[in-house]
Amino acid sequence: MTLSIDVHQLDTFVLWGSAVTFLAILAVRVSSRTRLPSLLLYLAMGVALGESGLGIGFDDAELAHALGFAALVVILAEGGLTTPWSDVRPSMRLGLSLATVGVTISVLVVAVGSHYLLGLPWETAVLLGAILSPTDAAAVFSVLRVVPLPKRLTGALEAESGLNDAPIIVIVTIISTGGLDEHGLGYNAGLIAFELLAGLSLGLLVGFAGAWLMRRAALPSSGLYPLSVLSLCFLSYGGAAAVHASGFAAVYVAALVLGNSELPHRAATRSFAEGLAWLAQIGLFVMLGLLLSPSRLDLETVLYALVAGLVLTVLARPLSVAVSAVVQPLAVRELAFISWAGLRGAVPIVLATIPLAEGAHDAERLFDLVFVLVVIDTLITGPTLPWVAKVLRVTRRSQPRGLEIEAAPLERVAADLLQVTIAPTSKMHGVEVGELRLPPGSSVSMIVRDGEALVPERRTVLKQGDELLVVVPRRLRERTEERLRQVSQRGRLAQWLG
Repeated sequence: MTLSIDVHQLDTFVLWGSAVTFLAILAVRVSSRTRLPSLLLYLAMGVALGESGLGIGFDDAELAHALGFAALVVILAEGGLTTPWSDVRPSMRLGLSLATVGVTISVLVVAVGSHYLLGLPWETAVLLGAILSPTDAAAVFSVLRVVPLPKRLTGALEAESGLNDAPIIVIVTIISTGGLDEHGLGYNAGLIAFELLAGLSLGLLVGFAGAWLMRRAALPSSGLYPLSVLSLCFLSYGGAAAVHASGFAAVYVAALVLGNSELPHRAATRSFAEGLAWLAQIGLFVMLGLLLSPSRLDLETVLYALVAGLVLTVLARPLSVAVSAVVQPLAVRELAFISWAGLRGAVPIVLATIPLAEGAHDAERLFDLVFVLVVIDTLITGPTLPWVAKVLRVTRRSQPRGLEIEAAPLERVAADLLQVTIAPTSKMHGVEVGELRLPPGSSVSMIVRDGEALVPERRTVLKQGDELLVVVPRRLRERTEERLRQVSQRGRLAQWLG
């Protein structure tokens, strides 16, 4: 296929593309004030630009399929690069179980419910179950990071959303192309296991090898480091796809390794990846909104979406979470929250473009049903998550406000600069600098008191309202912050008071 575009078309695309992108960025502010998920605003923008609005026609399912996958690669890369391994490590077993065993159970339950309650053929019912089962990485990464939850919950949900796309994409592709009838269940189950394991292995290989190389590469510009890291993430996806492994598993794992390695300019890399992920989300949701034809929607589609959504939320998700938690048991209220926090977003709609592109039976109707269900689920689930977390008492207790810590990276020396503010309730008041007993290598370099800076000595006494600048090697940052909080809560005898 030859792609041709002239200068006039390019000018028009730049005009409309930049205008839509800027409006979408402003919509983030609107969504934060109204608590309306931003993806709904982006979808609405796409519908408004489409055939029922400004008349921009877009019905190329194959192009939507390809662009949707490209956007998901960027979103997963950003999720891996910005996720601390210390957060997901304790819950990786549960996250992996949710992404494999949990997804399988969810597909089966939704398929059975759709077949007997909605009268869908078995092939369409299984396809619907597979499309609706995975959680959305973009939704999980954006929503859960603003809800104060324990790491064991956020880690499990983030690991699940980062890994569950891989097996589901294989299932949806197999069903859409008729591969299930051609090769049988056993062959396809082995294929899914191979693609997932090979993708994980390749992601680990690219991640560790890329981190080793980046630590020894002296690039002439700091702006090249974010490009290099993201190129490695995309390399893992492309390499996995080339050997018929799961590119989505590979890119998430490679990004997770790279994001938690001691690389130069990590802060700049994460900021760049975050901005690129926002751009990918905006483009993805607007494109999916363009692909929808509102004239096809009817009351039957809405009713089918409501029934499928109830089966998914009330039966499939809780059962899949309960069975998956066998590998890592949690309290009932925590399992209930994980069940409610199975956020859907762009992923199910992107998956619905696969049968569209393959020309599967009843693909348009399936796409419309998934689109409506995602909108309803997003309207209900996203805004209620903080309330549900509070009712179930799973929110993390916030740190005492006696101490406030902000950090800035010192990339050239692999260290961080902590700005510590001593609040009126802090027991650090009256403690000498030497009595802080910070880990070796960490030191208080400056104290700002009443607007004046002074260089501290070991006998300098700290006071309420002081701002401390603490230089700490990056590998000791967690220990240093923990020690500062201990002294703030218990005073100079914190080490003996436990």
